[in-house]
Amino acid sequence: MARDGVPMLMLIDDEPAQRRLVAALAARAGWRTLLASDGETAIAMLGTQDGMRLDAIVLDQWSPDYEPSGLIREIRARRPALPILILTAHNSVAVAVEAMRAGATDYLSKPIAPERLLAALNATLADDVNGELRPLTEKITAPLSFEDVVGSAPLFRTALAIAAKAARARIPVLIEGESGVGKDVIACAIHAASPRHKQAMVTVNCGAIPANLVESELFGHERGAFTGAFERHIGKFLAADMGTLFLDEVSEMPLDAQVKLLRVLQDGEVQPIGARRPVHVDVRVIAATNRRLQDEVEAGRFREDLYYRLNVVQLTVPPLRERMGDVPALSRHLLARIAAQPGLRSLGLTGDALNLLMQHDWPGNVRQLQNALFRAAVLCEGDALTPQDFPQIAAHIVMRGQGDPHGARSKVSRQSQEGAGITLFEGDGHVRQLAEIEADVIRLAIGHYRGRMTEVARRLGIGRSTLYRKLTELGIDSAA
Repeated sequence: MARDGVPMLMLIDDEPAQRRLVAALAARAGWRTLLASDGETAIAMLGTQDGMRLDAIVLDQWSPDYEPSGLIREIRARRPALPILILTAHNSVAVAVEAMRAGATDYLSKPIAPERLLAALNATLADDVNGELRPLTEKITAPLSFEDVVGSAPLFRTALAIAAKAARARIPVLIEGESGVGKDVIACAIHAASPRHKQAMVTVNCGAIPANLVESELFGHERGAFTGAFERHIGKFLAADMGTLFLDEVSEMPLDAQVKLLRVLQDGEVQPIGARRPVHVDVRVIAATNRRLQDEVEAGRFREDLYYRLNVVQLTVPPLRERMGDVPALSRHLLARIAAQPGLRSLGLTGDALNLLMQHDWPGNVRQLQNALFRAAVLCEGDALTPQDFPQIAAHIVMRGQGDPHGARSKVSRQSQEGAGITLFEGDGHVRQLAEIEADVIRLAIGHYRGRMTEVARRLGIGRSTLYRKLTELGIDSAA
């Protein structure tokens, strides 16, 4: 960090408007910005700034014809440990992959999401083993249906079964779970399985909107409604009319905005700022939070009446550490999706690498696993990922005092004995009842074979009629 305690960023960008935007966002997070309009200027500045420590470089891929890898290599030769973030045009995954192979730390898609940029900058200062764990939501398209969601652990399948039932109705859904567990993926699956699937699904990150802009962002404004309102803005509710509005991190919404949101949910009407009369909207609301919303209500940070409006159907997505048996299937599924990105290829995963992944506690959940696999896939030179492709994960395991990061055999063995997510024993050490184990096996098979009931029955060695009878007897929904 810079000597005065203020982190220093070098921004290489030829667009004045974007330079001002990035510098303002960085300043909000306490960064000082050094500006360079092109690579040549940046290299010259690096040569004259030896006495000042830079903490990060943000490099914009400012032209589709511009190939930034050469500049990254030149910067890397001068400052080997300096984090380099590259901003790429939307869907320029191939350019970003080449940039990362040249030495870039990470990449973000334009237009820049403020929370993504700030998270990436803050991660460069963390200097810990989680430095590789960046949000990749904008880099790999999320699954859009329940069939695309991977997971067979009973608690996870229960959450999916609730979501699948709720999808058919208009009622609000509240999804709770830690950051990175896939709340947005489940929200997408609910929309895709609903009667509104042909209409828009609009996402709002409530924590990323400045408090003074929440009303305008959600409900819209008319031209001239306030200083700076040069154009009419329709707002997210009107954009989602007849479709679905996903309110991510709803617990971060300011209290005054919660009052206005409650009014919209009660009346079904939106009144843009400066409008003479309200506008009727038909919107299905899905909300998500990484906190327990009931606790926020009790602490006075969230309105109780709004909580009950949003919490018509509630489901909780378990963290990855509570469904470690899903890691093998998840890893292979994510690698297949990563391989579909431009500039990347299909890769295997060795047993030792899988052992390593199953020994990690994954505080960032599925998103963290996806990011680790993505980074490893970008830099891998062989045909399969090995433990050597996950140095930061291995270092974290050693730092936690878990011993040899390549010696996770006992944990994997235990997971195998538990049937990749099926627990054989109660907490008191006694064997679970056969009916409970049988129900878990059927749920696992339904999830593994994506609900193809003929295949489920064939693999379990029973007839379809027997399978459906067991579903009824054991109280299992076919979506589970």
